[in-house]
Amino acid sequence: MKDIVERCKAIKLAIFDVDGVLTDGRIIIGDDGQEYKAFNSRDGHGMKLLQYTGVEVGIITGRTSEVVKHRMEGLGVKHIYQGQQVKLPAFESLIASLNLAPEQCAYVGDDIVDLSIMQRVGFAVAVQDAHPIVKQYAHWVTPAIGGAGAAREVCELIMQSQDTWQDQLERHL
Repeated sequence: MKDIVERCKAIKLAIFDVDGVLTDGRIIIGDDGQEYKAFNSRDGHGMKLLQYTGVEVGIITGRTSEVVKHRMEGLGVKHIYQGQQVKLPAFESLIASLNLAPEQCAYVGDDIVDLSIMQRVGFAVAVQDAHPIVKQYAHWVTPAIGGAGAAREVCELIMQSQDTWQDQLERHL
C-alpha cells in the first residue's frame, strides 16, 4: 500500500473512462435512438471534491454521448474527450495542454482499450469488474465495481494520500 500512496501523492490529473467505470457498462437506447446511462451520484461528488483540492479531472471515452457531456459539465469537468476509439492521442494532447508528465496522472479503466494509457501513467487503476487482463496492468484495483462507487474510491484514495481528504470532509461537518 505504501507504493500506492507514493504514486497518489504525485497525481495532478485523474482521468476516467466512462462506460464500465463511471457507469455499470450498460448502454440503454430508447426507441427514439436516445442513449441513456446511469451515473452514481457519489462518484460525481468524489470527482467534485477532488477538483476542489486542485487535482484536475478528465474523461477519455470511446463513445460519444450528449448525456456524458451534460453530466461532466454539471460536475465542472473541463477535460472531456469523447469518440476516442484510440485513446492514447487524447491522453497525450491532454497532458501536453496541462504541461504534465505521465507520472502525474491517474487513469481508471475497465477494458483493453484503456491499456495504452494505463501503461504510461503514474497510477493505473482498474475497477473491480474490469477485464482480467486490465487488472494485470493496474497498480490498484478498486473494491467497488464500475458505476457503483469505484470512481469515488479512487478520488478518496488520492485525497487521503495527498492529505487533502480531511479538509474536504470538514467542509461538510
